[in-house]
Amino acid sequence: MPVSQRGIVVSFFIVLCAATLYAADYERDLIPTSAGPVRVTFIGHGTLMFEFGGKVIHVDPWSAVGDYSTLPRGDLVLLTHHHIDHLDSLALTLARKPYAKILGTYDCARAYPGVTVMRNGDVADTLGLHIEAVPAYNLRVPGKGQVHPKGACNGYIVTVGGVRLYFAGETQNIPELKDVKDIDVAFIAMDSVFNMDAEEAAAAVKVFMPKVVYPIHTGGADPSAFARALDGSGIEVRIRKMR
Repeated sequence: MPVSQRGIVVSFFIVLCAATLYAADYERDLIPTSAGPVRVTFIGHGTLMFEFGGKVIHVDPWSAVGDYSTLPRGDLVLLTHHHIDHLDSLALTLARKPYAKILGTYDCARAYPGVTVMRNGDVADTLGLHIEAVPAYNLRVPGKGQVHPKGACNGYIVTVGGVRLYFAGETQNIPELKDVKDIDVAFIAMDSVFNMDAEEAAAAVKVFMPKVVYPIHTGGADPSAFARALDGSGIEVRIRKMR
């Protein structure tokens, strides 16, 4: 075989292996919408990836849980706040295409060049998505203060094909949850470090009553306790493996 052909075969083999690793390493679900399915990949911690209509959206990419050399590069990145497990410069560099849009908070823009600031209440339309930035913050945590202060972090409601996806970010059962409406699929943090424990997260979810909820950012918490607390609520709880 000529050297050039061997090179092509080797390159193809490397790409195939990377694609196989990507497919095997992470759990994935399909969310149907009127504009086609959204595929969600559960990377780990608070880190997710969405694929829709040939586009890739990364949420809070973190290199500690995802190997971004094997994952598709994003057309859009959403950052909920500036802490290292949500804004990781290495992951951001690998996770996005050269001209991908990055939406994040004011502190995210101070920490990483090229971030378009979204404040609580702002909206954006891009890639066929309607994106709303909503409040995400801590009530005071005993002995820890307010690590995620009001106005410094975002949750995001993303509407695609008539389906409303809610990424709550690191928040607690805050009064503004009553203004979160008509959510089809929610992703809720519940490791109890600077957000909610399983029972508090369940109580928060009952405020806005999504059709489906995925517990993420679980740390050492027990997602099954969250599911039990929502038993009989009519909300479908889907637990997926995350690193």
